[in-house]
Amino acid sequence: MTISVADKAEAAEAQPPRSARLWRPLLGLALPVALAVTWEIVVRLGWSDGRLVPPPSVIGTTLWELARTGELWQHTRATLLRVVAGFGLGVAAGTLFGAIAGYSALTRTIIDPTLQALRAIPSIAWVPLFILWLGIFEASKITLIAVGVFFPVYLGVMGAILSVDRKIVEVGRAFRLSGPALVRRILLPAVLPAYVVSLRSGLGLGWMFVVAAEFMGASEGLGYLLIDGQQLGKPAQIVAAIITFAVLGKTTDWILTSGTAPFLRWEDRFHARAGA
Repeated sequence: MTISVADKAEAAEAQPPRSARLWRPLLGLALPVALAVTWEIVVRLGWSDGRLVPPPSVIGTTLWELARTGELWQHTRATLLRVVAGFGLGVAAGTLFGAIAGYSALTRTIIDPTLQALRAIPSIAWVPLFILWLGIFEASKITLIAVGVFFPVYLGVMGAILSVDRKIVEVGRAFRLSGPALVRRILLPAVLPAYVVSLRSGLGLGWMFVVAAEFMGASEGLGYLLIDGQQLGKPAQIVAAIITFAVLGKTTDWILTSGTAPFLRWEDRFHARAGA
């Protein structure tokens, strides 16, 4: 089979220039850096005292002090381990229930109404119940994070299976694919893009739920830093913890998308063609 000149041009068009791939991450930093520099200038010119919203220089000093004493690593490590454990449990349960509910109409009729009702419960409402059941130690915190991760993954998997084109499934059956082969060669590739999106949503909620989890009597963690900064009147420490949350959340999301990207190279997406 020969490849036409038009096909080669189309493939080259789909790949953004190397310089663009290098500059895009820097462009993503332009807005936060511009805001930080602007606020620093505002405080230094005396237009604001910077007491409640400290300038970047004060926040940077606070982060350095926390890092120098080892507190930042200690609290970051505790939070990261909780998120990883809760994310793993939530993904496993959400994937299992979502796949079963999406594949079986009877199972979906039985379990989906209950799960949708549970999804409507605010995260903070689970806190006293989990403390009563599991105590104030790690089990209750990880369970709360897993609950936050579970629902977007469950909905994403179930919705992706239900949205698979019936004609594609009929083609697989026409080729006499067995049940496992149909899942592996038809359903799994069709579901995977939406599954990755649901994983990213679940990861984002996992980082949100860890704050509520660390309000449950934690003695370490970035949530503890937030509470400690509030009680001691340290706004710089609060903002430093928030920035650390943002960096960790973005880093873990990047790891997730980078790790799943090789499985999605077959997609012919507008994103790739537009060079976005």
